[in-house]
Amino acid sequence: MTNDCSATPQQELETIATPTETLGLHARLSIRAIVDTRRRSIQCVPRAFFEEIRLSEPSILILDDEAEMRALLQRYLGSQGFAVQVATSSQQLDTFLARRSYDVLVLDLMMPGESGLEICRRLRAAGDTIPIMMLTAKGDPVDRIVGLEMGADDYLPKPFEPRELAARLHAMVRRQKMFGDGTGGSSEETIQFGPFRLDLGSRTLMREGEPVALTSGEFALLRALARNPGRPLGRERLIALAAGRNGVRSELATDRSIDVQVLRLRRLIEDDPAAPRYIQTVWGVGYLFAPNGMRAQAEK
Repeated sequence: MTNDCSATPQQELETIATPTETLGLHARLSIRAIVDTRRRSIQCVPRAFFEEIRLSEPSILILDDEAEMRALLQRYLGSQGFAVQVATSSQQLDTFLARRSYDVLVLDLMMPGESGLEICRRLRAAGDTIPIMMLTAKGDPVDRIVGLEMGADDYLPKPFEPRELAARLHAMVRRQKMFGDGTGGSSEETIQFGPFRLDLGSRTLMREGEPVALTSGEFALLRALARNPGRPLGRERLIALAAGRNGVRSELATDRSIDVQVLRLRRLIEDDPAAPRYIQTVWGVGYLFAPNGMRAQAEK
C-alpha cells in the first residue's frame, strides 16, 4: 500500500479551547481539523522514525474531570510532539506519579473532591518538584495568584488557544531541563534515619560515625528514596529520580536493576534484609522509604 504524499496540508485553524459546557462546535471541529491535518501530513514518514523519536518526547500528565476536554487535549498535544497520559481523579493521578516521572503536570482547578489547588499544595508539601500548569475557567486574577502561591509554575485561564498551551508546555520542559534535575531537595541536605546519616552534599552514608561504602548507583537510589519518605514509588519513577533529568542511568537502567540495588542496600542498612524496616516493598507499586521504621500499610 502506498501513501499519497502530494496533498498539501490545509492551513491550521485558529482555535479556542473552553470548558466542555461552553465549548462551541466550531472550536471542537477546529481542534480536530488540526489533529487530522497533522495526521495526514505524517503518513509518509516511516514508522521506525517515530519509534526512534518517541523516547525523547516530552511527557505530559493531564488531570481533568471532563472526558471530552481530556480527549481533545490528548489528541491535540499528541499531534504537537508530546507523549500524553490522562487521569480522571486525584487517586489515579497519584498512581501514575508513583509509577514514573513526567515532564509537566497539567491540572484542572475545578475538580470534584480534591481540587487542583489542593492537589498542587499536597504535591509541593511532599517535595514533588514536577512543573505544574494550572487550567481554570475562572479568570479572576486572585485565583491565578493563589494558584501560583500554592506552587503552580504557570496558569492558563479558559478559554485558551491550544497552540498557546502547547507553546507554554514546551517552554516549561525547556526550563526544567536547563535549571533543574527534578529530584528535589538541596545538595547540602542531610537525612537521618535510625543509626544512619545520609549526607547528600558529600555523597556519604555514615552509621554511628563510621562510613558505609556505597556504589554510585546505590547512593543515587538511596537518595531518591530518602528524599521521598513515606511515598510509594514505582520502579520507573525511581529510575528517573535516581538519574535526574540530565543524569546517566547506567546501573539503574532497568526494573530488574532497581530490584538488585534495593537488595544490596537492604544488606547494608537493614538488621534483617528479609524483613526490612527502612526500604519496604509496596506490592503492585514498588518501594517505600520509612525513616522511622514504621511498616507501610500497603506492604504484605
